[in-house]
Amino acid sequence: VRSGFETQTLEDHRDYVIQRDYLGRTTKLCKGFATMPLPLDYPVKTMDDWLKLKPLYVFHEDRIDWDAVAAAKKAQAAGSLVVGGLQGGYSIPRELLGAEGACMAYYDQPELMLDILQTMGDTAFKVFERITDRLTIDQLSVGEDMAGKSGPLAGPVQVEQFLKPYYRKIWDLLSAKGTRIFVQDSDGNLNPIIDSLLDCGLTCMYPMEPAAGMDIVQVRKKYGKRLALLGGIDKHVLRGTKDAIRKELEYKLQPLMREGGTVFGLDHRIPNGTPLDNYRYYVDTGREILGLPPRDPKKQGWQRMAF
Repeated sequence: VRSGFETQTLEDHRDYVIQRDYLGRTTKLCKGFATMPLPLDYPVKTMDDWLKLKPLYVFHEDRIDWDAVAAAKKAQAAGSLVVGGLQGGYSIPRELLGAEGACMAYYDQPELMLDILQTMGDTAFKVFERITDRLTIDQLSVGEDMAGKSGPLAGPVQVEQFLKPYYRKIWDLLSAKGTRIFVQDSDGNLNPIIDSLLDCGLTCMYPMEPAAGMDIVQVRKKYGKRLALLGGIDKHVLRGTKDAIRKELEYKLQPLMREGGTVFGLDHRIPNGTPLDNYRYYVDTGREILGLPPRDPKKQGWQRMAF
């Protein structure tokens, strides 16, 4: 999305910065530890508000960078994975209405939610339709962050009524043209809606956050190879003892999980306060359990999350 708003700094305090972002929202970024700004207000409360912003989301031909498509095709021929990004069917309404506003709109303003999703879906479909005439997309990726520790912010009914038509419109197009992976990135406990997400076409989930109750071993036992998994290793364990790190890895990297369909890695960013020695032990122990060659300490740039 590109809007007429340019990011503008309203206040630059010693501890934080207040800005107006690309959607016209006022945001606050705390310096020193935060990496993502917190919106203080949201531009959409009613259908009339949405209709003012809707032109930013409609399709036009210059949304496609054909030079980038050509570069992706060349990289794919050299062995790279081509990933197509899909705007989140929950995350974009949340950006426009806020988390509470988006959740309430499912009930109070369903026509607003449907119009947002239909507009986004139409634009995404037209973009992917044109691109896939020239390039096969290997993986479709959607970012949502639609859950917390207590569960998802949209239940099976909302997924069925709102997200499924949006997801399937794009996935049916791409899968018919050779796309094989559909991965959703969402923190939180998604266990109550995994079945519903599989009906949407999802083939893979990330990051499988243990602190929110996601256990990749139990998910694998329930769903088998129907659902591929990325992440799943508790990042908070890295701040504990080496015995705790080994215990976590031996459980998560057990033989069942090494039968395929899992990319092992931390469930999110490395927490502040993680001792470097613990992180090295995590990588080295993971490689040992997986039967991989020892890490070469002289080489730089080894993976920060996955083995």
